[in-house]
Amino acid sequence: MELAQEKPAFGVLDDLKVVYAAVELAVPKACCIMAEWGADVTWLENTGAGDTIRDTAWVKQAERRNQRSVALDYFSDAGKQVLLRMLADADVFIESSKGGTWAKKGITDELLWSVNPKLVIVHVSGFGQTGVPEMVSRAAYDLTVMAYSGYMAQNGTPEQPMNPGPYAGDYVNSLMILSSTLGALHKVAQTGRGESIDVAMYETLLAIGQYYLVDYLNAGVIWPRPGARNQNLCAIGEYRCADGFIGLCVYGVPQNKYLLEAIGLGELWGTPDYPEDCSALWLSSPKAQLIEAKLEEYLATRDVADVEADFSAHRIAAQKVMEFPDLVAEEHLKERGVWLDWQTADGEPFKGLGVFPRFGQHPGQVWRPMPAQGYDSSDVLARLGYSPEEVARLIEAGVVKQSV
Repeated sequence: MELAQEKPAFGVLDDLKVVYAAVELAVPKACCIMAEWGADVTWLENTGAGDTIRDTAWVKQAERRNQRSVALDYFSDAGKQVLLRMLADADVFIESSKGGTWAKKGITDELLWSVNPKLVIVHVSGFGQTGVPEMVSRAAYDLTVMAYSGYMAQNGTPEQPMNPGPYAGDYVNSLMILSSTLGALHKVAQTGRGESIDVAMYETLLAIGQYYLVDYLNAGVIWPRPGARNQNLCAIGEYRCADGFIGLCVYGVPQNKYLLEAIGLGELWGTPDYPEDCSALWLSSPKAQLIEAKLEEYLATRDVADVEADFSAHRIAAQKVMEFPDLVAEEHLKERGVWLDWQTADGEPFKGLGVFPRFGQHPGQVWRPMPAQGYDSSDVLARLGYSPEEVARLIEAGVVKQSV
């Protein structure tokens, strides 16, 4: 299938040009979101095997849509010149590597700003561009930055820390990359001066893990890993019902009163331990273990749907833990238009998600499936002013790879 070369006009980022050099998840997901919101995104792959995402069966199609693929040896002398021409009229350049890699290869922020003073440059690494040299240059993946940040230590059981999945560290960082890029663009529009952003993935995870971290910093408190429950409150967590699991978050005065009555402990309400204005059922309270045991007993004999309906009617946040088949069958998701079908570059049908969130005036869209590695190399270079002969010489020299 021949892919469209001209991006249609759409979305809140329609006038934005983004170039990125990264593999797998964090940076590419951020760029995929920008592409779905209307940005013109060029994906720089190496001239060897390309992005490692291509080894996956399905997610590559979902997270590399709306993009152009240029296979370029950007660290070679000729490749650097191609890159500089590519970035001369770009708004954003994002790279992901060990800290300092691009500067060591001679591609510094100052060099990039010499050809485009307004460029927003985003460096994404596990441990940052500065600091202890051994940490700056350390390889990093989602799991290892989760381990370093202390976020992993807050999840799992008392006996075993566990990494939240799938790849939560990468995907949370995608949103930090996206938001910091848009923040920098806002300032560039005011000042006319480019910005350089140092995204250390572990720091993003520190930021989202500080809820309990500050308890330790200020009072020396370390809450135990909660498993399927909350660290310090009753009736919050994932519970087993007769036919599945339900997520509960029981909080608030009327909610607590109803819960105690429902599980057969109504006599506790209005006592000194659980006064009539009690909004939180603390695990440190005298009857906490009894409340948890009675709640588990109560739920074990009831179907998820019945508990969900009853608790929701009493303003308790209660939700069935949805498995994939449940999601596909869920009417609300269908009514919201969550699912989207499109064709791959090979003409095969593909099922995935639509574009989120929903912009009322300038909606996003999917205009292009994932291209083959280097599919757009010749086209993009031609747009930069390279003649067919020059492109052919670059391909012959291995600086550029063009898929057929």
